[in-house]
Amino acid sequence: MNPESFQISTWDILVFVAFVVTVVGVGLYQSRSEKGSEDYFLAGRDLKWWLIGFSLIASNISTEQFVGMSGNAASHVGLAIASYEWMAAITLVIVAFGFLPYFLRTGIYTMPQFLEVRYDGTARTIMAVATILIYLLLLGSVTYSGALVISTLAGKAGYQLSLGTGSLIIGVIAMAYVTAGGLKAAVWADLIQGSALILGGAVIIWFAFQKLGMATEAASVLSVETGAVSIQALAPDAGAIERFWDLNKPRMNMFLPATDTILPWTALMLGLWIPNFYYWGLNQYITQRTLGSASLAEGQKGIVFAAFMKLLIPFLIVVPGIIAFNLYSKDMRLEARGDTAGSMALYLDANPDTRFVETLETPTDAEISAWPDGRYLLAVYPDEASRAAVQSTNPWVLPITRDALVGAQAAEQTVFVTEDQSWAAVNPGLAEEVEAFNAGVRAAAAAAGVKTTPEKMIAYKYDTALAQLLGHVLPQGVGIVGFVLAALLGAVVSSLAAMLNAASTIFSIDVFKKFIRPDAPQETTVKVGRFAVIAFGLVAIFLAPQLGDPAISNSIFTIIQEGQGFISPGILAVFAFGLLVRKGPAVCGTAGLLTNIIAYGALKLMVPELQFLNRMAVCFGLCLLVMTAITLVRPRAEPIVFEQNTEIALETSGLAKLGGILVVATALLFYFLFSPAGLAG
Repeated sequence: MNPESFQISTWDILVFVAFVVTVVGVGLYQSRSEKGSEDYFLAGRDLKWWLIGFSLIASNISTEQFVGMSGNAASHVGLAIASYEWMAAITLVIVAFGFLPYFLRTGIYTMPQFLEVRYDGTARTIMAVATILIYLLLLGSVTYSGALVISTLAGKAGYQLSLGTGSLIIGVIAMAYVTAGGLKAAVWADLIQGSALILGGAVIIWFAFQKLGMATEAASVLSVETGAVSIQALAPDAGAIERFWDLNKPRMNMFLPATDTILPWTALMLGLWIPNFYYWGLNQYITQRTLGSASLAEGQKGIVFAAFMKLLIPFLIVVPGIIAFNLYSKDMRLEARGDTAGSMALYLDANPDTRFVETLETPTDAEISAWPDGRYLLAVYPDEASRAAVQSTNPWVLPITRDALVGAQAAEQTVFVTEDQSWAAVNPGLAEEVEAFNAGVRAAAAAAGVKTTPEKMIAYKYDTALAQLLGHVLPQGVGIVGFVLAALLGAVVSSLAAMLNAASTIFSIDVFKKFIRPDAPQETTVKVGRFAVIAFGLVAIFLAPQLGDPAISNSIFTIIQEGQGFISPGILAVFAFGLLVRKGPAVCGTAGLLTNIIAYGALKLMVPELQFLNRMAVCFGLCLLVMTAITLVRPRAEPIVFEQNTEIALETSGLAKLGGILVVATALLFYFLFSPAGLAG
């Protein structure tokens, strides 16, 4: 992206600051009367459906969606990535009527607390400790990703904002209203930020379609199987929506081939449902909003309202990502040169006889311009300053420093892989050579009994989709950029605030109150909760800048994705079994959680090639098998009864039930409309 194409005006700064002040101010004002632990941790159990709905959405959406989901949409995956949202809509409806009645009846503050109600204190403690550890990783990751977005955009506008400063800004804003006002402050802030998210997404898609309507040419992914890309001239009399459909029909299919490496249709059958049910039904920083419901009916209406909004989210995030590739595929390819340079340097080291990669010391502008398509040139510069000064728009020329080139020493058993379906189409000759090279390396590694080391190659930097849109399509100088940036910051802050509030609640109720000071008065418990918010927030602020190292960042991402698998299948299995099999003995809770932790770790070590979603499915089934066996051998004498321990009304909402049916029907209709059969019709 051209740095001059993105500017932040005085109006943008004013709108941004006004938004932040309003969010913090409203949150603190609404929570001014909070005193006891129920007030602080569960908003006095007085949350109405509209607050719950907006808060669920705001807590969920972060840079993972705006950056990661729009980036996936820009690739061959296209609309199929919307499964994460439309499956969530169905899951939420099931949670509202299958899980929530039991949670509210027992009067719990935390999800681990329910395990003590159903099983015993050991199961509660295992879940509490494991959840806090996972949240520490999530807190650092969310803070880092948010700081990275705002520091990158600030840099494109000519301002220097370090990751440390960005992390501090995000962390302090989140800590400010959560520490002072607890859950009520968070949900009122979420009301504003959730509304801004939806409005901000609508603003982006409006101007993106306007830009598409004025374009003279655009990129199209011709096939999701091959990833072939074509630059097409656009008919001048065609409207924006007609152009969008003509360009993107292959990517509007929700069912990708079973061989797809990102989201095969087979994952929709089982693999994605396990983390989905865990996230929306048993994850404290999401469910805490519903535990604060004024009644079961209010909670159910709030969840169904959130489910309805989940149906809309793909049109506000996924569709703009698709348009970003249509309009700015060339920019995305240029943005990929940094990653490609590192990969090509390693490839050259591992395969020095290649005909597709050459090096040239400090090439002239004429040499760069004349460099032909089909061969990569590693343009070697003496230092980072001279490398960064290169203004070439030739995607086959890869600027790299001499130190980086010399330091690119591939492992002996290096193979070069890609999840980017377009890579082979963009690099046909090189792709064939890489495949032949990989075959030889794998054969040699198998003969030696050693593992191969993968290095990824990409054709386009898809995760820049949002940045491309912000820099190119939004009107500048009138405050719109400031509003959208504030909405994006709000997305990060809402998720961070939700995690801080949830982590502090679990620590205060499941650790401090249970083990350290069982007789602590409510005021003391609330103080501990506030202290925990600050402590966890400081950990996030400290950890986030450390993730600026790409090696550490990739490692943390992997740890987070796979780390949650150590608990989520087991937690889902234990909760589902406990609700459905009332004669399951108390030991089943501990056995299920420990079985998952051990089995997941063992599979990861012994069968590393098993994809983590499939690994989760195996562990989920194993946990159910172990708990069933225990129950057959030693069942409870009498089925457990969940006693009512709350004064709130527990009547099911008929209106919510009707709304839930409509949400599920609409989600299924979307799957049909965007299936091969629906698209063919």
